[in-house]
Amino acid sequence: MFSQELPIYTALVLLVLPLYYLYSKASCRSKNPAVLPTNWPILHMFPSFLANLHKMNDYFTLVLAGSGHNFRAHGPPGTGMRLFVTCDPANIRHIFTTNYTNFPKGAEFAAIFDIMSGGIFTIDGEPARRQRTKIKSVLSSLRLVARIEAWCRDKVENNLLLLFTHMASTGTSFNMQELMSRLMFDLAAMPLFGVDPGLLSLDMPPMEAAVAMDTVMEVAYFRVVVPASCWKLMRWLNIGPERKLKAAHKVLRVFVMEMTERRMINASSVGNGKQHEGVDIMSSFLDDPYYTEDDMFNALTISYMIAARDTVGTALTWIFYNLSQNPNIVSIIRNELSPIASHKVAAHPDAMVIFEPDETKSLVYLRAVLYETLRLYPPAPLERKMVAANDIMPSGHEVHAGDTILISLHSMGRMEGIWGKDCLNYNPNRWLSEDGNELRYVPSHKFLAFSSGPRMCLGKDIAVMQMKTVIASTLWNFDVEVMEGQCIEPKSSCILEMKKGLIVKLKKREMLH
Repeated sequence: MFSQELPIYTALVLLVLPLYYLYSKASCRSKNPAVLPTNWPILHMFPSFLANLHKMNDYFTLVLAGSGHNFRAHGPPGTGMRLFVTCDPANIRHIFTTNYTNFPKGAEFAAIFDIMSGGIFTIDGEPARRQRTKIKSVLSSLRLVARIEAWCRDKVENNLLLLFTHMASTGTSFNMQELMSRLMFDLAAMPLFGVDPGLLSLDMPPMEAAVAMDTVMEVAYFRVVVPASCWKLMRWLNIGPERKLKAAHKVLRVFVMEMTERRMINASSVGNGKQHEGVDIMSSFLDDPYYTEDDMFNALTISYMIAARDTVGTALTWIFYNLSQNPNIVSIIRNELSPIASHKVAAHPDAMVIFEPDETKSLVYLRAVLYETLRLYPPAPLERKMVAANDIMPSGHEVHAGDTILISLHSMGRMEGIWGKDCLNYNPNRWLSEDGNELRYVPSHKFLAFSSGPRMCLGKDIAVMQMKTVIASTLWNFDVEVMEGQCIEPKSSCILEMKKGLIVKLKKREMLH
């Protein structure tokens, strides 16, 4: 099928390379690059996208800031590259709420994330509604929520803080991003399978499945920003990122199989006196024949693992980074924690202070810190939608059936017209009422970190609980120092992870008794 297309792609590459070189040189010389991508003959804006592939989020922010929060982009004829890029809240409300049925994920989105095809994040219409209803029912179980909170609290106390204590006592620097990834991998798998993978421990066991998830999101990013015919050709030839992705898919399928087997072994020993055995998300889906077919089951479990691990783990890393740059904010968080911690310190002066999920639920400033981080560093910086039928956006732009819409969450948090002149400043106070006792209302189409409309994140409260528990327990017990000389930049991925991680050192805080 692709053999006849190969000479076409060879010619395309030969055309792109010199234009890419010229565009890169022009961009380097120009102190004020053009607002819109250069529209080349035949290739249109494809070379501009190619030249900025490694910094697409910043590139979108630059272009959107100079073009009124919206712009169009086109690629070579026949590639299907017809994009409408936006961070306009009015357009986002239209896409996610007012006329959301006209903006599905689409078949190409499911192809891009093929390992999750059939899962909640890749489907539309009635199948999506059915799965969403099922997941909402599962996550509303008080017994399961109580277990998720207990698992989080216990994992922080018995693994994370012990590991931090060891790092602090030995003065060892470490990659905070990797530790947050390990922590959230365990906390994602435990509610799903009822089994602890045990990645967060002193011996730092291999984390092949977690690395495979990173590969899925990195290759998906590549698939999102290049014409579909390009990556499909690479998949057919089994070369480049597609070869790496194929291996990652195999690792993830093996992981799901192994965890399912461990779950069955645990379930067979329910009579061992452990009252919480059998309380897991998988149990609810295995009771429904609709979800037990192998491909569907893999799609569901891998979708949940990626959503639960990547979003929270990435957000936690950026929170620690931003707090290290703002010690005054750390002091305010500790002051907010102090009334809770005081009686714990009085009762056990030399013990680590653990904050229960119920104790941090009402902490307003800590939540403002989380939201401010998510505003500037949304874990999923880009949303992708298709246009089902011709439409006119609130901004006045026409979109046509078959167009792709890219919503830049990363850019939206950096727009002066949306957040004010201090939009680039890290300022949790922007989320607080004048007296500081309540959160200000910010509509979801302006703050899209938890999505909006019918696809609003069902795990929002769980994610906030986990982030609060980790941040509160870490900041009260330790000072976190980010090592100097690091280049902090995001990797090219659908998840806003740091390219080289975040290297930190910890120092145990001396408490006044």
